[in-house]
Amino acid sequence: MHGPASPGWLLVALCAVSGAYCLLRMRSPVEEQRRTAGGEALMGFGMAAMAVPAAVFTPPPWAWHGYAVVFGAAALHALWSGRAGARHPHHLVGTAAMVYMSLAMSGPPGGHGASGVPLVTGVLLAYFTGYVLVSGVRLVPVAAGGAGAGAGVAWGDRPELARVCRLSMGIAMVAMLLTL
Repeated sequence: MHGPASPGWLLVALCAVSGAYCLLRMRSPVEEQRRTAGGEALMGFGMAAMAVPAAVFTPPPWAWHGYAVVFGAAALHALWSGRAGARHPHHLVGTAAMVYMSLAMSGPPGGHGASGVPLVTGVLLAYFTGYVLVSGVRLVPVAAGGAGAGAGVAWGDRPELARVCRLSMGIAMVAMLLTL
C-alpha cells in the first residue's frame, strides 16, 4: 500500500488472521460455512499481501496485474455462484473492489491527481463503510447471548467469529481504499 508502514503491518496481520480463520472454516461440517469460507480466505490473504508496506517490499508492476487477474477470476466465480442460487453479492463487490485496487496500485502513488477522490473509490468507500456499520450492529445480538452461547461448537462453526472475520475484512477494505 502507498501508506505508512505501521498501519500497513496492522492490516497485514488483521487480514492474514482473518484468512487463516476462513481456512479453518473450510473444514466445517456445515455446508454454508464451507461454501463461503474459501472466497473469504482468498480475500483475507490477498488483502494481507496487498497491504505489505511499499517501504518494505515493492512488487513489480506485473504483480498488481496478477492480483487483478486472480480477483477477476474470483469475481466471475461469485457471479457464477449467484446465478446458481448462492446469494452472496458482497463477495462480488469485494472481489470487484480488489480488482479495482489492484489496477489502481499498478500506477504511481497518488496517481488519481488533484481532482479528489475518484467516483469508484467513493462508491466503494460508501458501500464498505455501510457494510462495516451493519455488520457491527448484527454482531451485537450474538455477543449478548452470554458466555456459554458458543459452548460445544467447533471453532470453524461459530457464527459470531465468522461475522467478526467479515467485519475485520470490511474495516481493512475501508482502510485500504482510504490510502488509494
